[in-house]
Amino acid sequence: MPAFLVLDSISLATPDGRPLFNGLTLAIGGERTGLVGRNGSGKSTLLRLIAGEIEPAGGSLQRIGSIGVLAQLSDERLSVDEALGVAGGLARLRRLERGEGSLEDAAEADWTLETKVQTALVEAGLPSLPLHRPILSLSGGERTRVALARVLIEAPDVLLLDEPTNNLDTDGRQAVAEMLERWQGGILLASHDRALLERVDRIVELTPVGITIFGGAWSAFAQARDAAHARAAADLERAADALRNTERAVQKGREKKARRDKAGRAWRAKGIEDKMFMDREKERAENSAARESLLATRLLGERVEALETAKSQVEILTPLSIDLPRTDLPGGRELITFRDVVMAFGKRRLFGPLSFEVRGPERIAIRGANGSGKTTLFRLISGELRPASGEISRLTDRIAVLDQHVGLLDPGLSILDNLGRLNPELTANEAHAALARFAFRNRAALQIAATLSGGERLRAGLACVFARPQPPFLLLLDEPTNHLDLAAIEELEAALKGFDGALIVISHDEAFLRAIGIGREIVLG
Repeated sequence: MPAFLVLDSISLATPDGRPLFNGLTLAIGGERTGLVGRNGSGKSTLLRLIAGEIEPAGGSLQRIGSIGVLAQLSDERLSVDEALGVAGGLARLRRLERGEGSLEDAAEADWTLETKVQTALVEAGLPSLPLHRPILSLSGGERTRVALARVLIEAPDVLLLDEPTNNLDTDGRQAVAEMLERWQGGILLASHDRALLERVDRIVELTPVGITIFGGAWSAFAQARDAAHARAAADLERAADALRNTERAVQKGREKKARRDKAGRAWRAKGIEDKMFMDREKERAENSAARESLLATRLLGERVEALETAKSQVEILTPLSIDLPRTDLPGGRELITFRDVVMAFGKRRLFGPLSFEVRGPERIAIRGANGSGKTTLFRLISGELRPASGEISRLTDRIAVLDQHVGLLDPGLSILDNLGRLNPELTANEAHAALARFAFRNRAALQIAATLSGGERLRAGLACVFARPQPPFLLLLDEPTNHLDLAAIEELEAALKGFDGALIVISHDEAFLRAIGIGREIVLG
């Protein structure tokens, strides 16, 4: 398989010079490659390098084929043909067809463009989409399909995708998945979407301690990664034990020598032996002590070196530790009841009539296309909004809501100050203890909210809502995995599995919903 892109010993750093990773050597041909790593590990920076936006800190890059990028269509002022990048080319053809074209038009005209556009729209699942239609009028899934149609028209040899399913509904995610299956060129996909990563041919993991290239999709990679981490952790523990044992042996040797020295001084003080004999014994003891000291120093050095080697094989990262306190929610306790609830804004009905109830530690997923009212439903449950009609019974005030941006945090305040603002009844010691449950200890609690990663923001938000004297019976999470890396998602899943309260979750991440044990769904739209 020919290579369209060759990376040789690539090293990347942040603009302020902080190293991201070193020594990436990779050839990309017609295969699908998944790019994973912690937030801040350099995934997006690597894609920018390949796209030609930045230069590497070290190594070389050879672009043999063409490079394309799946763009996010954020400019809602565009029409479909403008978003496809064909408005100018189609206008040129129209001028030529009317006999109004210039020589330049004739030289640059692509007479196959209309066929390319229609073929791309059909393949993207939009066969009847008018080209003059504004992007503003399209759903999230339709916008994604338009972006996919654009890359189909451009037909690059290698396609770069940076978190392509973030903020997409089920339709949009399906469009990206279908494109991965049909694409004939190479793909480099940076994503935390495990469903997409199951469709790749290999995984490249970027970490501060090295780069792993694994032939296979996500599940096989995760299994091999966990086994490797377990081996590395065992090696580290054995090396630490060996160092402790050596340190104890050296200490015992020093204590033994001290006892011998003390006995020798006592003998000399009593004059038991003649001076010549005592001098010989002293010299022999000093030579023996020197040899023992050299041996001890060498052994300690070897043990310390072995420990450092073992540490280098284990990625040293602050774990996303989420320790949710118990709520002791009774199994039959009624929390929320909706009876024929209709939500409308003016003459526009969003959803309804909707009826459901939440009892005990249920796990419920809210489903629906983008714009169907999922976040509005959360605002009704929490009491922030009132319905257009129908009745809502809210039988507890122990409800907490975290949106995907963790908007309850003031970005200008520290984590500690945010927790104090939201829980003014807590003492300083209680506030620090609450943050420690979520791995914000000492100086970590003083980080400014605006500087936090996605995983840190979620941890800080959870710390704030669970610091209350009575933790929430009902936790509402709106797209909680959107801005988390895979390691953070896995830690969140582990925490929510052990949560004994009720969960209502908005998410398009099927793997996440399965992992936290969703029992039923409420579908809007």
